[in-house]
Amino acid sequence: MSIIGNINKLFDHRVRLGIMSILMVSEHADFKTLKELLGTTDGNLASHTKALEKAQYILVEKQFIGRKPNTRYSATKVGKTEFKKHIQAIENLIHQKKT
Repeated sequence: MSIIGNINKLFDHRVRLGIMSILMVSEHADFKTLKELLGTTDGNLASHTKALEKAQYILVEKQFIGRKPNTRYSATKVGKTEFKKHIQAIENLIHQKKT
């Protein structure tokens, strides 16, 4: 396998990388929180969460809090595993370059 074999193209974009990073350290995060932490627009965040959901890397839960809709995201077991592989591949690449 090549040095970059486990680098996951789905995590190439900073927003998707950010979403997964947040969800790896938090049990869940809602849309508003992700939007604020990542400094992105509604549409941009929605398209990136949709890509991660399609890959089954995140779980999307829609609910109402009072009368307000709330969308909450959490990383799936598959998503966590793939993200860890991705980070390890980057670390291996960095380590490989140093030696």
